[in-house]
Amino acid sequence: MKKIISSISYFASNGAGIFLIALAFTLCSRPVFAQEEATTEKKEASNKKPARPAFESPQLMDEQSVVVPSAKTLEFNIQHRFGLVNNGVEDLYGIYAPGANVRLTFSYTPIENLSLGFGYAKLKQYLDFNAKYAILKQRRDWSIPVSVTYFGNWAIDNRPDKYEKTVHRFSFYNQLIIASRISDKVSIQVSPSFSHYNAIDSLLSHDMIAIGISGRYKFSDQSSLVINYTHQLTKHDDVNYKVKPGLTVGWEVATSGHAFQIFASTFQGILGQENMTFNQNDFTKGEFLIGFNITRLWNF
Repeated sequence: MKKIISSISYFASNGAGIFLIALAFTLCSRPVFAQEEATTEKKEASNKKPARPAFESPQLMDEQSVVVPSAKTLEFNIQHRFGLVNNGVEDLYGIYAPGANVRLTFSYTPIENLSLGFGYAKLKQYLDFNAKYAILKQRRDWSIPVSVTYFGNWAIDNRPDKYEKTVHRFSFYNQLIIASRISDKVSIQVSPSFSHYNAIDSLLSHDMIAIGISGRYKFSDQSSLVINYTHQLTKHDDVNYKVKPGLTVGWEVATSGHAFQIFASTFQGILGQENMTFNQNDFTKGEFLIGFNITRLWNF
């Protein structure tokens, strides 16, 4: 009888010990599990945030990029295109050639995702007003795989005595920009566009539809290789006036506050509607020009 009682006491005492150990483990484990759950939730929330921008600058050589600066940011651009390189050292590969074009622009982002600006170009003395709006932003978890931005401008040809009516001086450009940051190094972009001129030479089309394809390979923290190709889908009625597609290849150096791009391009017009409608430089014949863009951002 004593042996039975002692055996029961032994197992009871050991069972209580096991119970107390299990209870202590459970109580100590709950904060750990809660912390792991909180970490997981935080990580999931972070993954649903917008991904880093596909490109470093709002301007992508001869194209607009999908990027819209953050709210209360002032943007200043200098865009310069020299003459064609065909004469070689005679005019230092177009640097001293006649017909160079330059455009100065200011843009401001009054609210998040919307940028408003104006610019003035030497070619045809274009004064333009433009707007850019980020419709959709890519997410880190790829639940939204692309960013989508609209860009549009209204330009006025200010050459004296060119048109009798003011309305004939107007032209318009509309572009839908779709981009994706594939990896830390690679980004791609597709940008269909529509251009319209109120007045244009006879047998030329008032409207032009085109599509642009751009890509970037970032080979260091600040430097990237960038390429643009733009192809017009519309043809002019004048069979002797064949508008040429555009090709631009360049190098970009960018930081959080500024970007510098230098490139070889077939486009000289700078404004989208000018390039889409009138470009006559043929890259298959080596008809390139040297250009550069300087972008500076100030955040207030």
